[in-house]
Amino acid sequence: MRFPLAFVVLGLSVGFSVAAPSYTIHSHHVVHEKRAAEPLDWVVSRRLEGHKRLPLRIGLAQRNIHNLEDMLMAVSHPESPEYGKHWTPEQVVDTFAPSEESIRNVVGWLENSGFSRDNIKMSANKGWIQVDATVAQIEELLDAEYHVYTHMETGEEQFGCQTYSVPSDIREHIDLIKPTVHFNHRPSPKSVTKFKRAGGLGAPSSSTGPKQSPNAKPVPPALANCDEMITLDCLRALYSVPDFTPKSKHNTYGIVEFTPQAFLAGDLDLFFSNFSPSLVGARPEIVLIDGAVVQTTNQSFDFNGESDLDLEYGMGLVNPQKITLLQTGDLVEGAGFDNWLDAVDASFCTFEGGDIASQDGIYPDPLPGGFKGPESCGIIAPPFVVSTSYSQDESTATPFYARRQCNEYGKLGLLGTTILYSSGDDGVAGNGGVCLNSTGLPDPNGTMFNPSFPATCPFVTAAGATQVNPGSTVFEPEGACEQVIFSGGGFSNIFPIPEYQKSAVTSFLKNHPPPFTSAQFNTSGSRGFPDLSANGANYVIGIDGEFELVFGTSCSSPVAGSFITMINDARLADGKRPVGFINPVIYSDLFREAFNDITMGGNQGCNTPGFTATEGWDPVTGVGTPNVSKLIPLFLSLP
Repeated sequence: MRFPLAFVVLGLSVGFSVAAPSYTIHSHHVVHEKRAAEPLDWVVSRRLEGHKRLPLRIGLAQRNIHNLEDMLMAVSHPESPEYGKHWTPEQVVDTFAPSEESIRNVVGWLENSGFSRDNIKMSANKGWIQVDATVAQIEELLDAEYHVYTHMETGEEQFGCQTYSVPSDIREHIDLIKPTVHFNHRPSPKSVTKFKRAGGLGAPSSSTGPKQSPNAKPVPPALANCDEMITLDCLRALYSVPDFTPKSKHNTYGIVEFTPQAFLAGDLDLFFSNFSPSLVGARPEIVLIDGAVVQTTNQSFDFNGESDLDLEYGMGLVNPQKITLLQTGDLVEGAGFDNWLDAVDASFCTFEGGDIASQDGIYPDPLPGGFKGPESCGIIAPPFVVSTSYSQDESTATPFYARRQCNEYGKLGLLGTTILYSSGDDGVAGNGGVCLNSTGLPDPNGTMFNPSFPATCPFVTAAGATQVNPGSTVFEPEGACEQVIFSGGGFSNIFPIPEYQKSAVTSFLKNHPPPFTSAQFNTSGSRGFPDLSANGANYVIGIDGEFELVFGTSCSSPVAGSFITMINDARLADGKRPVGFINPVIYSDLFREAFNDITMGGNQGCNTPGFTATEGWDPVTGVGTPNVSKLIPLFLSLP
């Protein structure tokens, strides 16, 4: 991880007193973090050499973070007098900056452990402290052992420790320390000959062709085959989408893609020429993050499928509203979720999470041929809606890492941005159908459900998938997606249940108790997901010069984001603010009738039928699918 010019020598210009710290050495260390899951395809090859030097980053605990949910509810709940009164970036930074007490205690610990004041640096906003040290010094400081891991297929290496400890009276002042336990469970793009997509879960699957249904009912010609082939017209009919003509010039909608995943211009035009002719020749507004490129060298479904899908349907639904493509990561190192967050919030680069070598691309890229420019910090204002069709298993993220990133989504909500993530394509299982063992670790023979992150973060809107049931029409109720993929859903093993969701989840567990025990899912009262759904089966896309069908919550997220963008346009044209964090609204009684309740299907996985879609919210399809014609006037009725 590198923070170019972001750290200054302690005491020079950060407003921190250079008086001797009051901290006294205590010998009692406690484990602060341990690796969330041991990697399945990596082996320990050797101890990391003790003389190697590492930039140790210490993320300080943030003030007021325990109030983040209440603060977000104040600007997001439909009954709040503060609804829609979103914050400024300056308010966010000032509110959550670490305390002087935390700074004093952590610096005192480092000095009393043998580090000189001249070697202790701090980020300008005081969120991070850095010391450059040898591996041997860090191992002594953190009571840890660093090992080198080698990927069995590619030979790529990375390093880390399984656990690390800090003094018990220092722990409350620290969120996380890196590089330590965080581990990238997939090799980087530079070493993978058949790269399958950054992130994994959210990307669509392909099908050999449309499925035949002999029982199709007579419907208007454009909608005759929506149970076999979903198009823009099918979605407009399914979700009562009114004719859309943008009225605001200030609306924004961003879609995140990770290099080397990239769209092909010819694919967009192939799709648009058939389904939205006025868009032929149109392209998204491209923001290149951390040396990103929209590459065309590698062309196949695995390289073009996700981006083609997201843009063809996102652009097609909100036309002529512009789409912003947040293309993230260079061709050598790639990127993770933190990288695009850096680009929309400069404080995140050095404040609450930064970039973790095991999870994210590190810029300037130290690898040969990598991007040598500075990391992209705050290069674009957060779009009002951001859709990301990628995710990772929650079990591969440490609780500290997951919470720190989740808090950033909450802060973007305070700023007025709606964040959508796909809920996953393997039902109650994780990426590739992997489940957990009794200790909560990924295991090919595991039976415990494996939820998806960031979908489990309570400050994002998680999108599940539905389908037009075979033989049915767009005028009949949908079911949970059970073709090729199963809508990801379940309960978090990290995040507690948020206030806005308590009534819905309690009702589900009481009135429709699942036939599972705590040996299979977290029954202690945790965040349930998804929040809402949209169709995720049989999407027709232009891909590599031809039409194919794709499936997945990858389809659901950009479609739901398009509908929220339409709602924002109506509010902005009416002189109001965008909707921002929508979860408190969509769970409210006022909006219940604006969603189509899904009561058929399930999300099997881990050798079980999974959960079942039923009346009200459920951990398969959330509150249901949107009725846009009902949602627009309801959102317009809010301040």
